[in-house]
Amino acid sequence: MTEPIVDAAPAIDFDLKSLPKVSLHDHLDGGLRPATIIELAAAVGHTLPSTDPVALGEWFRESADSGSLVRYLETFDHTIAVMQTKDGLFRVAKEFVEDLADDGVVYGEVRWAPEQHLRAGLTLDEAVEAVQAGLEAGTEAVEESGRQIQVGQLITAMRHADRSQEIAELAVRHRHKGAVGFDIAGAEDGFPPSRFKDAFTYLAEQNFPATVHAGEAAGLDSIQSALVDGRALRLGHGVRIAEDITVDFEEGDNAESSEYDDDAAVGMVTLGELAAWVRDRHIALEICPSSNLQTGAIAGFGEGIEHHPVDMLYQLGFNVTINTDNRLMSGVTLTDEFELLVETFDYDLDDLLELTLNAAEASFLPLDEREALVEYINDAYANLA
Repeated sequence: MTEPIVDAAPAIDFDLKSLPKVSLHDHLDGGLRPATIIELAAAVGHTLPSTDPVALGEWFRESADSGSLVRYLETFDHTIAVMQTKDGLFRVAKEFVEDLADDGVVYGEVRWAPEQHLRAGLTLDEAVEAVQAGLEAGTEAVEESGRQIQVGQLITAMRHADRSQEIAELAVRHRHKGAVGFDIAGAEDGFPPSRFKDAFTYLAEQNFPATVHAGEAAGLDSIQSALVDGRALRLGHGVRIAEDITVDFEEGDNAESSEYDDDAAVGMVTLGELAAWVRDRHIALEICPSSNLQTGAIAGFGEGIEHHPVDMLYQLGFNVTINTDNRLMSGVTLTDEFELLVETFDYDLDDLLELTLNAAEASFLPLDEREALVEYINDAYANLA
């Protein structure tokens, strides 16, 4: 991991929103404003659970906070329904960028599945172009306000569909027009990356990067397939790589505990071959703490956020990045996730800087742009000292 240039982290006694952030795992259809959903739904005749912005936002959060990934994904029926036209996609994408910037994000990769936005007659290319136009308009609006942000599209194929090759070709077709990478999303359990091996081979032949949702609803086999069949450069969530880590506590401590804190006397930590490969090869984990708790991705480690293995993975040297997943459903921002880590694991500015640098270096930007992003983040943190 890149060593932060800050010698000593000052106390975190200011608004973390001011820190420059990098967002790698954030779904376009999971980040809409409730008021926008209501307006767009009225325009297309879609019925919502509520037409009050506050109540609708609460409905999304309550539905997502069920401990079930299946129910979590059902909330997208409403957001996707209002993202079927050029105008709808443009507005959602523009506001998405503005909201990222308001949270201090200076670089973001926006993932979404164009194949889910064709009901009103758009073609795949038209959908991608509409989103790109919205992203560019959002970027311009942010720059006009005196701030800066850069964004790129992660073109996503849905695992339960049979369009992975077509979507991979779509992504490559737009590689110089906003698309920076490829992903597969949706129901992970039962739909391993091996099902889409040909599409991933095509992407590799085209030298086009991929991140793969793995290690969220399914375990180590899914992660292995993402790396082998998907040639993944990053793991979407990837949190269940912790299942390949054995922690032996010294006599007198609770060997069944999943809480790794300063009071737990740890005798030995053993990494399995897969976990060691992911750590030693610096494969980035796109961890989304609040979402992981809501969907049950970390249920095997404990019930509360204090049992999330993110801290263990970070302390063991894994390439951990912090993300929001779906800001509407989880009711969080990246600032909120940072604050959660500070409160739960006593992280300081050095920790937040390292996590942010991890994300910057794992981005799908060209090398020179990654280096410029790292320098910008380091300078911003240095000015806090």
